[in-house]
Amino acid sequence: MTDLVRALAEASQVLYREAYYLDAQRWDEWLGLFTDDCEYWLPAWKGEHELTANPKREISLIYYATRAGLEDRVWRIRSGQSIASTPLPRTTHAVHNILVEDVADDSMTVLSTWTAHCFFHKLNASEVFFGDYRHSLRRTADGWKIARKYIVLKNDYVPTMLDIYNI
Repeated sequence: MTDLVRALAEASQVLYREAYYLDAQRWDEWLGLFTDDCEYWLPAWKGEHELTANPKREISLIYYATRAGLEDRVWRIRSGQSIASTPLPRTTHAVHNILVEDVADDSMTVLSTWTAHCFFHKLNASEVFFGDYRHSLRRTADGWKIARKYIVLKNDYVPTMLDIYNI
């Protein structure tokens, strides 16, 4: 197996696991895919073809500088203290067109497209969100982990709530 084929197979497994864990609401396993110093960023659109470029100075739809932010979000979801997330929607994520952009011994950058189908019980309504992912993966003693997840939401008119579980 060539290095690129191996990298694609390993990266695909990380992305597929992430989607599965979100859909199954297996939060501990989902968090376990991320490094402690990970960045998780969903920038806002400035214009038709321009995204915000600095999460510390411009509006972001979601931004967590480390895994601690993701852990706090999961705690709120589990505790019921997030009224907008109670009950959680049922989701089905699909990850497509996975492309290894760059690979080294201990890191790789992976591009992909995604869709998330969501059913919101309270509203008796379904929504589909879609866009692009850019994952920066880092090899650790426990295997590949997500060091950075950059999400572009292509349909950014959000008629209901948007959270980590439906993007």
